[in-house]
Amino acid sequence: MTACVPTSTDHSSSVTDASQFQRPHSPPPGGGPRRRFRIAGADLSASIAVFLIALPLSLGIALATGAPLQAGLVAAAVGGLVAGRFGGAPLQVSGPAAGLTVVTAELIQRYGWRTTCAITVLAGLSQLVLATVRVARSALAVSPAIVHGMLAGIGVTIALSQLHIVLGGSPESSAVDNLRVLPSQLANLHGPAVLVSVLTVAVLLSWPHLPGRTGRIARKVPGALVAVAAAAVLTVLTGMNVPRVDLPSWSSHALPGLPEGPVLGIAAAVLTITLVTSVQSLLSAVAVDKLVAARKEPPTDVQRSNLDRELAGQGAANIVSGALGGLPVAGVAVRSVANVSSGAVSRHSTMLHGLWIVLAALFLVPAIDLIPLPALAALVMVVGFQMLSITHIRSASRHREMLVYAVTVAGVALLGVLEGVAMGIAMGVGVALHRLAKTHITTATAADGAHHIQVRGQLTFLAVPRLSRALNQVPEGAAVVVELDGSFMDHAAYETLHYWQDAHTARGGRVDITGRSGNRITGPLSGTGAGESAGTGPHGAHSTHTCCRPWTPWRNHHCDHRAAAPSPAAAGRRGHSSGQLATGLSAFQRNTAPLVREELARLAREGQTPSQLFITCADSRLVTSMITSSGPGDLFTVRNVGNLVPPPGAESADDSVGAAIEYAVDVLKVQSITVCGHSGCGAMQALLNSPPDTPPDEDRTPLRRWLRHAVPSLERMRSKKHSWARISGRMPADAVEQLCLTNVVQQLEHLHAHEAVRRRLDEGTLELHGMYFHVGEAQAYLLQDGIRIGETDAVFDRVGPAEDPKTEGSLEESRV
Repeated sequence: MTACVPTSTDHSSSVTDASQFQRPHSPPPGGGPRRRFRIAGADLSASIAVFLIALPLSLGIALATGAPLQAGLVAAAVGGLVAGRFGGAPLQVSGPAAGLTVVTAELIQRYGWRTTCAITVLAGLSQLVLATVRVARSALAVSPAIVHGMLAGIGVTIALSQLHIVLGGSPESSAVDNLRVLPSQLANLHGPAVLVSVLTVAVLLSWPHLPGRTGRIARKVPGALVAVAAAAVLTVLTGMNVPRVDLPSWSSHALPGLPEGPVLGIAAAVLTITLVTSVQSLLSAVAVDKLVAARKEPPTDVQRSNLDRELAGQGAANIVSGALGGLPVAGVAVRSVANVSSGAVSRHSTMLHGLWIVLAALFLVPAIDLIPLPALAALVMVVGFQMLSITHIRSASRHREMLVYAVTVAGVALLGVLEGVAMGIAMGVGVALHRLAKTHITTATAADGAHHIQVRGQLTFLAVPRLSRALNQVPEGAAVVVELDGSFMDHAAYETLHYWQDAHTARGGRVDITGRSGNRITGPLSGTGAGESAGTGPHGAHSTHTCCRPWTPWRNHHCDHRAAAPSPAAAGRRGHSSGQLATGLSAFQRNTAPLVREELARLAREGQTPSQLFITCADSRLVTSMITSSGPGDLFTVRNVGNLVPPPGAESADDSVGAAIEYAVDVLKVQSITVCGHSGCGAMQALLNSPPDTPPDEDRTPLRRWLRHAVPSLERMRSKKHSWARISGRMPADAVEQLCLTNVVQQLEHLHAHEAVRRRLDEGTLELHGMYFHVGEAQAYLLQDGIRIGETDAVFDRVGPAEDPKTEGSLEESRV
């Protein structure tokens, strides 16, 4: 992770091409013991849980599409066996998806069932082609607002159509027609169908909320299965006259035929099935990765999803499903969540669930035929309403994409899936262009006569006329501060600002161009600022501002080491220091908080589980999250003057450090402890400069008393029993650096004196590391592996690629 943004939200970088499992080694030549095929007990139990959810849902989705009911079972079985075996998301469960209901129903009405099966086969072939050219990750570029809007629109359409079956009638062909005839349907209710549906919905919604220990045990059985079973028992016991499932003989099952219809219509249908199944499967795979990573004990042999392989697996499943007369197949979030939550550890659970579907379709037909159709309709109706997620609506609103979401929902519900998605994409592009053109330019004159021009938003050619007008109002020879509060500047805006700055400075004026909240990003273009590079802004996109990333510096930090005065508004409202804090907090809320909110919310729910205790100095130049590329929840950090670890029982011992060590080791169960020193440490300089043999009664200040814990480091450095520490093949530059290095080794020895640390070390469950960070070089060094406490030599090795520390702009983030 970077210092601001956890990289776990970057899906394109998380996809690997490695195999999803640790493959067994080949047997040694001459024969040897072969590894026996084994299925983990967790996979077996998870497969049963998924099967119990998939069986009624598959029948309900087939009913909603108007396809033969066996088609839902075929798709569920193929999704488990084929997509489960060949897909790239081992724990994702595939099968008939509610998101495909509207599309499939429309195709069946327009072209018939046999042609729809052929379209499914062609869509599978298209997915194989897309997987071959490796475009799976491109599907993730579609805005989540569009994807969630598509699912919500489909959910609304499904709910309206199934509501008519719930009320005892028949659905119309479109959402508009279903809504139009709903009043007449309400006036002619079919009592038994309504009663069965109400029972199904009541059981389905109340089942997850059963209280007490009995409820916890009962919830192990899926609510969908209990609801459908309860409806079936009710109709059997009361003899209600409601339509039931009627699975015909498999000998009469319809298989695909040659596509019949207009070529353009068939092509559009194939494109629609390909788009919906691919996007839904890939997004579901990414969601499954997050669920697996959030487990307390994630399976060690399951890597992140290979999206190209997953797309190929979905293509193969659709080919087989269509060829066998099944519905289109896609990754399904509901069943996948159930699979992960049930503790599945490999793809065996997904494949076994497909096997149970096959066995049920062959041997449980009499039991399946007892299920009332209104119960299945009620089940799918609830799923449709749940696709209209409040969480997704809040997310779209928070990211100011509510208009994109609403247009997509309306388009899908009123016109169709492909048309709705196209409308959503067009609206998304329009919103992006609007944001790009929404640039606020304000001018103000300070008390000292300096002119301030603030540009908020992206600076593009659309804002050039207003920018030129504001610049041309500045008197000749005046001092000007241009504050750019945005992250992008196109070539037209750059040229405008560039030529105006040259002209203004030629007439004796002074121009300072600063970044967000007054942070200087460039000096005068004609002066001696940072070297200009081919970019989009003054001095290029990689100006002195961008070298400060991934953090945003306060006004007391400038890459070019030249002072920049605070803005007059900030100086007039509050003191300079409070203005820095408020400005920094405002920048965090505006830029960083939206990116880390989801990760911090997860940490708030689950608590902290850091893997490392990091003990380092309080020096302001040491940004721990930056140099370790870590993010929230990774490091349990202790900072003090001189990165000292007082041994237990030492005179003037500081219990706060000992308490932090005990808490990290015994409560948080960290796996390692790192002591990190740094160059130019003020504590080490003060220790070297202190008079020798200072009497204890003269250590009146807290700093002097605290530095007593570093005296053993000074004695160790001066002792003839210990060699000097070395740093990456060279000797320390001076006595201060030597003491900084020696202090790291000495504090590691102090750690051994803590009982909790010593116990975990003896158990082999804790590691100690030493680290040295050279501030001027921006280079991290690790204490050589294998160093043992008490040894007389310590070598710190460079971390990362070798580089010239004097090279301008070389800031290498080193991992520990």
